[in-house]
Amino acid sequence: MKLLIKLIRNLLGSIIAVIDLITRGPKKTRTPEAQQKVTHEIQGLSLYQFFACPFCIKTRRVMHKLNLPIIRRNASKSPYREQLLAEGGKIQTPCLRIEDGGKVEWLYESSEIIKYLEKRFS
Repeated sequence: MKLLIKLIRNLLGSIIAVIDLITRGPKKTRTPEAQQKVTHEIQGLSLYQFFACPFCIKTRRVMHKLNLPIIRRNASKSPYREQLLAEGGKIQTPCLRIEDGGKVEWLYESSEIIKYLEKRFS
């Protein structure tokens, strides 16, 4: 039964991911200089995610809209899963790892991540 539920969840998540890719709108346009600045500012950011997770898809959709090429780390595979647990404290996605000035913060919850990204990069 668990296997069937996992299969259905992964299938539905994959369908949602494909629909997301098909229906994404355009990226935010910036001057080349402004985009280069944003690219530099996101160097300390990485998103720990599961591909078929609806909350991760929601977060990636906003990243696309804001034109933020943030590094994505698949938390379903080692070593990122272990890193998320060891440093972030729990295996929950999406999780945005924010490294700034030598300090590391782990931001959980898609709505909180989206607020952070929109506030910082809109």
